[in-house]
Amino acid sequence: MFSFIHAADIHLDSPMLRLEGYEGAPVEQIRQATRRALDKLIELAISEKVDFVLISGDLYDGDWKDYNTGLFFLSRMARLTDAGIGVYIVAGNHDAANKMTRSLRMPEGVHTFDPLSPSTFHIEHAAAAIHGQSFPSGAVNRDLSADYPPALKGYFNIGMLHTCATGSRDHAPYAPCSVEGLRMKGYDYWALGHIHKRQTLCEDPPILFPGNLQGRNIRETGEKGCLLVRVQDGIPDYQFRPLEVFRWERCTVDVTDLASESEILERVLSSLSEICSQTDLAMALRVNIIGGCPAHDRIGSDPERFLNVIRAETISFLYDRVWIEQVKLNTSAIPGEDLHGAGGPVEILLDLIDEIGADPEQLSQIGACLGDLWDKLPQELKSSEAAVSPKDPGAVLSLLNEVRPMLVQRLGISK
Repeated sequence: MFSFIHAADIHLDSPMLRLEGYEGAPVEQIRQATRRALDKLIELAISEKVDFVLISGDLYDGDWKDYNTGLFFLSRMARLTDAGIGVYIVAGNHDAANKMTRSLRMPEGVHTFDPLSPSTFHIEHAAAAIHGQSFPSGAVNRDLSADYPPALKGYFNIGMLHTCATGSRDHAPYAPCSVEGLRMKGYDYWALGHIHKRQTLCEDPPILFPGNLQGRNIRETGEKGCLLVRVQDGIPDYQFRPLEVFRWERCTVDVTDLASESEILERVLSSLSEICSQTDLAMALRVNIIGGCPAHDRIGSDPERFLNVIRAETISFLYDRVWIEQVKLNTSAIPGEDLHGAGGPVEILLDLIDEIGADPEQLSQIGACLGDLWDKLPQELKSSEAAVSPKDPGAVLSLLNEVRPMLVQRLGISK
C-alpha cells in the first residue's frame, strides 16, 4: 500500500486585487491565507506519512513583487523532502508566466515536469509511474494529454494535467481534453488542476479536480483543500481534506412580507449565525436579501446606511468571526402596498418607472445612453461579478427597481 496527496491551484501570495477598497476587510488575514493553507498541506502530508505529493499547476499567481514568495515555497518543499516525501509538479498557466521561478533551484526530491514534451517519473518502492507535462507558456490551447505515453504494465499509473477539461465558464479554456480521451490512456488516476471547484469527472478511473487550496474571493466559496489518496492492491481510495483557513460564503435571506427594518435585520443576523455554527473559521460573507416586503422602500431609500447597520450589528453579534463583503438588496415592493395613487410627482415618477420597465425598447434606449460610459470603464470592472451591463435590458430594469425607493425618498415621501 502507498498514499499520496493531490493538490492544485495554490496561487501562493495571490495579490487579492482591490481588497483594500472594501471597508473593514481583514486584509492581512486574507493575504496570509494561501501561505497558512500551504502550511496545513505540509503538516497533513507529514502526519499521514504519504509517499509523495502531487501539485497539478498554478503554484503561483504570475510574477511576484519580490523573491519572498518563491523562498517561502522552497522552505516548505524542503520540509517535505527532509521527511522523505517526494513532490511532483506540473507548471500551470500562471507558473509559466512567472519569470522569477526559472532562477530558483528546487530542493532534491522536488520534480517539475518538462514543458516541451510529456515525461514519466518512476517511484519504484510504490510501483507508481507519474506522467505529465508542464505548460510551456501562459496559454496552451491544445490537448497536452494526447501525447502522454501509454500506461506502464506493473505500475500504478498517474496522469498529471493542468486543464480546463471539457470547459468551464469561470476559467480560461487551456489544454482542453475529453474524459474519454483520458480514460483511453489506461491510467489508474488522473490528477487534474486549473478548475478551482472540486469536481469528479469520472469514478473509474478517478479523474479529479481537487479545487484550489484556499478560496481567494467570493467566487470561490465553500470548503477548499486537497485529496488524500490511498492505494491498496492497485485500487485508489480518495478522501477530501479541508485546508482553508478563511472561508468565503454566500448567504441568501428571504424577507418576504417583513414590515420593518428591525425584522429584516433580525432575520439576517439569524441566518448569519446559522452559517457560523457550521465552521470555526473566520469568514467573508456576501448577503443577498430577497423577497417582496413592505419594508422595501425604507431599506432601499438609503442602501449604504442599511449596509452599515448590518455590518455594525454583525460586529456586535458575531465579533470578528464574519466580515460582510457585500450586501445585495434584491427586495421588491408588494403590489398594492406601494405609493401609486399618492398623486403629484410621486405618482408620475412611479408610473414612468412602470412604463419603462414594461417596454424593452425603452430599456434598450436607456442602455444605449449609458453605453459610452460603459465603454470607458476598465476591463477588470466590466468583467467583475457585480458589473451591470447597459446592453442587457434585464440589467437596466434591475437598476430601475434599485433606484426607485431612493428617488421616492428624495421627493420627501417615506413609508
